[in-house]
Amino acid sequence: TTVKAVVLDQSDALADALFSDYRRHHANVRATVAGLLADIHQELEKLGRGDEPIRLAITGSGGLALADSLDVPFVQEVIAETEAIDKEYPQADVIIELGGEDAKITYLKPTPEQRMNGSCAGGTGAFIDQMATLLDTDAAGLNEMATQYETLYPIASRCGVFAKTDLQPLI
Repeated sequence: TTVKAVVLDQSDALADALFSDYRRHHANVRATVAGLLADIHQELEKLGRGDEPIRLAITGSGGLALADSLDVPFVQEVIAETEAIDKEYPQADVIIELGGEDAKITYLKPTPEQRMNGSCAGGTGAFIDQMATLLDTDAAGLNEMATQYETLYPIASRCGVFAKTDLQPLI
């Protein structure tokens, strides 16, 4: 559903990112990736860093084939996000990822444990988009709303259709 990119400098800190973007590919992955790489190059040129050598790694559900075709390293997405969260937010004890095809939860403490709901893709990216539209916002707006919650309501968590059914009367 999306293509994401982050360009880090030598510090490897997300706060010092030279470039970051998140784009929907609308089933045109090749053109979206090409456009994203062109924008990265343009941004690095603006920063006077267009000729510097870079390290590249690819992650995500569609990343393995792309990494193989470009002959660059592939990092499994759960490993990539776990390492990034551990470095940037060492106090975090859980990661929840709602992707385009599945939902994952990684408990970091006391020992790492990963669980996945791959039985229903309806509760993933498309569901977030539907809820954002219903609430007249976007995914980032849902994050902001979540920080201001007053009541936690029980909703279905195994299936997006059931979750939406639980949520609609609450709106």
